[in-house]
Amino acid sequence: MLSTNEMIISIVFAVSLAGILAYVFWIQRKQAKAGLTTARPEGAAPASTPLKLQAYERLILLADRIALPNLISRCNQPGLNVREMQNLLVQTIRQEFDHNITQQIYVSPEAWDAIRNLKEQNLLVINQVASYLPETASGQDLNKSLLEMVMQNPKASLHHIVSDALSFEAKKILS
Repeated sequence: MLSTNEMIISIVFAVSLAGILAYVFWIQRKQAKAGLTTARPEGAAPASTPLKLQAYERLILLADRIALPNLISRCNQPGLNVREMQNLLVQTIRQEFDHNITQQIYVSPEAWDAIRNLKEQNLLVINQVASYLPETASGQDLNKSLLEMVMQNPKASLHHIVSDALSFEAKKILS
């Protein structure tokens, strides 16, 4: 049977691998679509361009706000037990996501899927790490375990991949 750390690392590895594969698929699909689109006349930009760019800006901000290290530093409240901190982190991610849900109409389905996958990955990681801690653990113990996991495997977080993909799409709109 796997130890707690081995289980967490396995879960993070699996989620990371899925994210990387999704990103590669997304890039291939974007390149295929780019070959099918017709070029705009020079200097002509669709009226929706500013809205699309604002949506990508907001989603990049959302990705940054729900990245585990940033989330933990914003939500850190001494005195909470592990379950209370777990609920606070989960609730904060869901609120951030819900606050930006309308942005999906301005971005590509792949970009929205990337944001949704980041949200789901972070919820999964928080819940998995919390489930391995004893009921008597503090919220600080949960935060410490989450940060240690991120520090041990920085590639486990989709945050940077998602941010780069969103930035790439926004730059394509500008060109």
